Order: sequence, then structure tokens, then C-alpha cells
Amino acid sequence: MDQPISSLDQRKNNFGQWFKYLLIIAVVVAGVFLLRNLLKTEIKKADFVFAKVEQGDMENTITASGMVVPSFEQQINAPVSTEIKKTILKSGTRVEPGDLILNLDEEYIKLDYESLKDQLELKKNNITRLKLEYKKDLQEIDYEDKIKGLRLSSLKANLGDVQRLKEIGSATQEEVEQAELNVQIEELEKKKLENDLNFRKSVITSDERNLELEVLIQEKKMKELARKLKETSVKAPRGGVITWINENIGQKVNEGDPLVRIANLESFRIEGSCSDRYANLVKVGMSVKVRVNKTMLDGAITSILPAVENNTIEFVVLLDKADQQELRPNMRVEVFIISDKKENVLKLKNGSVFTGSAEQALFVVQGDHAVKKKVRVGLTNVNYVEIIGGDVKSGDQVIISKMVDYDHLERIELKQE
Repeated sequence: MDQPISSLDQRKNNFGQWFKYLLIIAVVVAGVFLLRNLLKTEIKKADFVFAKVEQGDMENTITASGMVVPSFEQQINAPVSTEIKKTILKSGTRVEPGDLILNLDEEYIKLDYESLKDQLELKKNNITRLKLEYKKDLQEIDYEDKIKGLRLSSLKANLGDVQRLKEIGSATQEEVEQAELNVQIEELEKKKLENDLNFRKSVITSDERNLELEVLIQEKKMKELARKLKETSVKAPRGGVITWINENIGQKVNEGDPLVRIANLESFRIEGSCSDRYANLVKVGMSVKVRVNKTMLDGAITSILPAVENNTIEFVVLLDKADQQELRPNMRVEVFIISDKKENVLKLKNGSVFTGSAEQALFVVQGDHAVKKKVRVGLTNVNYVEIIGGDVKSGDQVIISKMVDYDHLERIELKQE
């Protein structure tokens, strides 16, 4: 008994038929495309770019980016914590050494200066008073020492008298021994006083030196404050152009906060960066070419930043001619680091035909047709590619346009129109 075909089976049958149709169409299109390419054996010369093989020196370059910055830029910071009182000049103004740029409120530092000045006078008065006191003490000890000396002389004379009296029987042995004991005691007391005198002299010298050092420290602080007080009138330390200035009058600034930046806009350097995969190749002293608009400038890497950030390394380029008129602050430029050089090699202008492979197929012009030849690629830079082998010689004309559509051909006919 017949059974109706389910909707699922119907959809499967329809899908199978559509799939066969689509497959047939795809095969036909692919065949047409392949046939078109196989039959495409001639090109119009006007649609392609040609270049001659040259012979000369060749440089291999690493492509990097860079920014033009002033070769010198100085930042002036706040000498003390204070407020901005008045701005005299504005950003973009050219200044000469000593030109007044802005004024800071000097009242804060004036109070500190006056306080230090009073403290210094007090310390100097203390030194004078201490010297007088020490001089008085030393004189008194010296007088006591002289008195001790006189007493010792008297006791020694008395000892001599007692000894003579004993010889004639007018004094006893006990009296002689007592006189000798008195002399010994007086001698010890005199030595003790002299020792005290020497100690006082050394202590006085040390105390005076300490006070003098305190005065010197205080004087240095005053000189520093005097310098900072003078710096509240912010002046240009050298000639240049003001690239930035804090114009917020009345704003509180802390010691060390930036106030003004002055740059020399007549001389520039390049701050460059490139991928960190070239970290082992980029070295200080390497020659560099910098493209500024249509001008190529020579230079050299003078320093490399040790840190790697965002997979890039940064370096500084010093230009041979840092005063080129084309240079402008913050201008973006192309940087080419010369990593290798060769002399007297075959080279061809760089074009879209080069894909970055070590082996390359090139179409060399021979009369009214071009023949494919395999070559090896050597050094490369933004302008030229070194050609090695492949039966290519200086003076040969080569197609340097993209030739992917003709890779299957060994020979191409060249049409004038």
C-alpha cells in the first residue's frame, strides 16, 4: 500500500538536488577562472611597473617609527611650596637668558628666612657668651693652679725647716712625717687641678666647634632660602621657546612641581621605537636614516632605553644635521636602522612583486616578452632589494608590480597598448 512521502524526506531530496546544482556551478566557475588564467599569457606594459637592475652598495634596514623632539628641553620646578602670583609670558614666547617668566608668592619663604635669620643671630650670641664663660673658667682654674703652686712651695719649705729642727732635736719624727704628707697631698691636688684645666680646654674647643658647625649649617640654610627667595621670580636659565607654562594664578604648587618648560627649537633629535624582536640587533652607534617628508637625514643611535614596554624597544637618534628646517616638534617620522651593508651588489627597486620570501620569481624583459627567472633575495630596505643569482645582470629590466596572477606562467607577452 502506497504511503505518502514525509516532509522531512522531501526536504532531504530537494537539498540533495540543490547541492548537486551548486557543485556543478562551482566546478564550472573554477574551470572558467583556471582557463582564463591559463590563456592569459599577455599583458599591457602600461598596467605594470618596470625597473632596471642596478649595481652598487646596498644596506639592510630595520623599519621603525620616531618622533621629533627638541634636542634640549629644560623644566623649571617650583623652588618652594607657594602660590603662583603672576604670569608674565605665555606659551610659544621666545626668551633670552634672564627673561622674567612668572612670579611666585614670596611671603611664605620670607617668613622662614626671617625666622632662620633670628635663630642664627641667637646662635652667634650664644657662641660669644660661651667663649666669655669658658675664658672666665679657665682663668679661675689657672689662678687656683698658681695658688696651689705657692702653697706647695710653702709646704716644701716647711718640710725643710722641720727636718733641720729634727736634726737638732727640736722636732719629732711625727712632725717630719706630717710635713711630708702635707707636701704629697698638695702635689696631688695640684696635679688634679692641672688635669681638670687640660680637660676644660679640650671640652671648650669641642663645644666651640659644635656651635660653629651649627652656625655654618644655619648659614647654609639661609643661603639656600635666599636662593629660593630669589627664584620666586622665575627667569629663563637659557635662550629658547616656552613650550608650556602653568598659567593658573593663585594655584598652590608644592616644591618640585613643574612651572615652565623651555626648549631649543633650532636643534632636534629623534625618539624612536621598534618591535622588540629586533632587540638583539639594535645597538648603540648604529647608523640610521630618517625620512622627513621627502628628505632623508642621516644619524646614529646614541642610547637605548633598557625597559621593554608594549613589545617595543625605545631609542634616541642624534642627527648629523639637527637644524633642518623640515623638522618640527612632535612630528612623526619614519626611521630606518641600518643593520648590515654590502658593496657592489645587484639590486632592484623595491616593489609589490617581493613577498618577503628568500626565493623569488621575477619576470625579466627580453624584447617583446618577459621570462620568469628564479632569484634569491639578500639585503632589503625601503628602496631596494638585493638580487642574488638567477641569471640576472645589471641593466636588465624587471617587472616589479604584483605578479601573483602570472606565477603559473614561464613567459608573458608584452603589449604596447
